[in-house]
Amino acid sequence: MKPIQILLVEDNPADIMLTEEAFDEAHFPHCLHSARDGLEALRFLRREAPYQDVPRPDVILMDLNMPRMGGLEVLDVLKVDEDLRSIPVIVLTTSRAENDIWRSYDLHANAYIPKPVSVSEFVDVIRSLGNFWFTKAALPPDHKP
Repeated sequence: MKPIQILLVEDNPADIMLTEEAFDEAHFPHCLHSARDGLEALRFLRREAPYQDVPRPDVILMDLNMPRMGGLEVLDVLKVDEDLRSIPVIVLTTSRAENDIWRSYDLHANAYIPKPVSVSEFVDVIRSLGNFWFTKAALPPDHKP
């Protein structure tokens, strides 16, 4: 099985490290890339400098509250971009606000997961996420037919 390419869009270094550790503990073949805000994520996804040689992500895990360009703004751009809208986007955020949940789904997020508080619960969420998205769900190929 080839590694799943994951783009983590997250501005908190501790959450990036925790996500990396959780995926490592879940034992899914993966390659985790990270972007610190929405603008960097869009450069990555469009393969703009310095990201010309990066692979297309199979899945995007995205926080909502980030500097420069937040997750909702990124979703708004992604889901109207013909080349990028097929990439599943999973919102993984501390926000439990109903408005954020509604807005994320209105912008075609594929899932909305509030970040758990404890490390063990977080690892469990990542394990469940990986089990579904990487072993059960069929992900779109990195090119169109």
